[in-house]
Amino acid sequence: MSSSNITANWSYPTSVKLGRGRISELADACKSLGIKKPLLITDRGLASMAITKNALDILEDAGLGRAIFADVDPNPNEKNLEAGVRAFKDGGHDGVVAFGGGSGLDLGKCVAFMAGQTRPVWDFEDIGDWWTRASLEGIAPIVAVPTTAGTGSEVGRASVITNSETHVKKIIFHPKFLPGVVISDPELTVGMPKIITAGTGMDAFAHCLEAYSSPFYHPMSAGIALEGMRLVKEFLPRAYREGTDLEARANMMAAAAMGAVAFQKGLGAIHALSHPVGAVYNTHHGMTNAVVMPAVLRFNRKAIEEKIGRAAAYLGISGGFDGFYDYVLKLRSDLGVPETLTAMGIASDRIDELSAMAIEDPSAGGNPVAMTLENTKALFRDCF
Repeated sequence: MSSSNITANWSYPTSVKLGRGRISELADACKSLGIKKPLLITDRGLASMAITKNALDILEDAGLGRAIFADVDPNPNEKNLEAGVRAFKDGGHDGVVAFGGGSGLDLGKCVAFMAGQTRPVWDFEDIGDWWTRASLEGIAPIVAVPTTAGTGSEVGRASVITNSETHVKKIIFHPKFLPGVVISDPELTVGMPKIITAGTGMDAFAHCLEAYSSPFYHPMSAGIALEGMRLVKEFLPRAYREGTDLEARANMMAAAAMGAVAFQKGLGAIHALSHPVGAVYNTHHGMTNAVVMPAVLRFNRKAIEEKIGRAAAYLGISGGFDGFYDYVLKLRSDLGVPETLTAMGIASDRIDELSAMAIEDPSAGGNPVAMTLENTKALFRDCF
C-alpha cells in the first residue's frame, strides 16, 4: 500500500471506514444502520460546498432522498437544536448523517438523540448518571462524516451545546451519541483553509496532551494520547503547508479520532479556559486551545514535569519538559497561532467572570493542579 493511500476498517471505538474516496460508501453506511430517509445535518458554511452537494447526490442516487438542515452556528446552541429536531420530525426522517467539523457533528448527534426525548436537553448534561434519564426509544441512528481533523466528535459520546441565554457551554452526554458508522475520507478535508487546519489540528493535539497529563488512571487512553501527539507532530505541519497531502490529511483524521478516544481519561485547564472564552467571545475552539496551551503548561509544570519528559522522549524531542515546551511554542508560531488572548482580539476586562466559568467547567476536574478561583484568575492573566 502506498503511503498516500492509507485505508483501514476499524471496529474501535465504533465502525470507522478510513480512506480516500470512501464517501462513496455513505448510502451503504446508512442502509447498514437501517436508515431509509436520512437528514444530513451540517453548518451554514459547508451547506453550499461541493463536498456537501456530493454527499447529498450519493444519498439521492441510492433512493434515500435529499434532505439537509444547516441552520447551525459555529458554537451550536439549543435554538439550533430545536430547529433541527423540528426539521427531523417534520421530514419524517429515521436517521442522521452528521457532516462537518465539530459544529455539524455535535449538533447532528444531538438532534438524533433529542428526537427521542421529551425532557429539555439540559437534563442530559454530563453530570453523574443524568444520562440514564433518557428514553432510548426514538433515538435515531447516526452516520458521522468529519470534514476537519479535528474535534474527534465522530467517535465521541457527547456534544457541546452552548446555552444561548447564559453563554455557557454544556457537555451533553449519552452512550447513544456514539455514531454507528464513521466515514473518514481525507479528500473531504483538503479544502480546509490553513487557519482551520491549524485550529482543528491543535484541538486534536490539546485533547491528546490534556488526556495524557490528566492524573486519572487510564493507561489505554494514555497510550492512545501519546501516539496521537506523535501523529500531530509528524503530519500537522505537512497538512498545513500542503493542503492536498492526503497522507498527512489521513493521519490527522486518525489523530483527531484518537484525541477524542483518549480524553475519556480527562481534560484540563486548556479546555476549562477555552470553553468560557469561546462561549463569551465566539472564538474558534481549537485555536483558543492553542493560544492558552503554553500558559497552562507553565501552570501545571510541577505536577507533569516527569510525565512530559517521558512524552518528549517518545516524540523524539530532547530536553525533557523544557524541550517539549519549546516545541509547542515553535509549532504554534509555524501554524500562525496568536501568541496571547490579547493578540486574538480579546480584552482582559472580564477575567473574573471567565475564571468563575472556568472552575465550573467539567474539564477543570481533570487538571493535574487543582484549579481555584484565585489561581485560575492568575492563569488567565498569564494568557493576556
